[in-house]
Amino acid sequence: QVQLVESGGGLVQPGGSLRLSCAARGITFSMYYMSWYRQAPGKERESVAYITSVSGITNYADSVKGRFTISRDNAKSTVYLQMNSLKSEDTAVYYCKAEGSRLGVRDYWGQGTQVTVTS
Repeated sequence: QVQLVESGGGLVQPGGSLRLSCAARGITFSMYYMSWYRQAPGKERESVAYITSVSGITNYADSVKGRFTISRDNAKSTVYLQMNSLKSEDTAVYYCKAEGSRLGVRDYWGQGTQVTVTS
């Protein structure tokens, strides 16, 4: 059974930092591109960042570039999202995704973790 379990969300003031984690079970983690998405109330889910499987090449949405860092530890089957200089507009539910479609299999999603940035 495949599981992606996010953690690390919470309440933080503007300018603060959070580190999200997503632990994967039931997949060969090292083969998957991994992504973080977010969905704010009343808005569509949007891509935040992704990291490739082996080389670890990263890509970011313009809105988070320079503030967020995605990384992975294949030995721990875990992907991280370090979020610095948080803004109120970063408030959303954050989801991790295992990009199975690149391997010709289905994608997998975590259940999401809430990040709220407020003073």
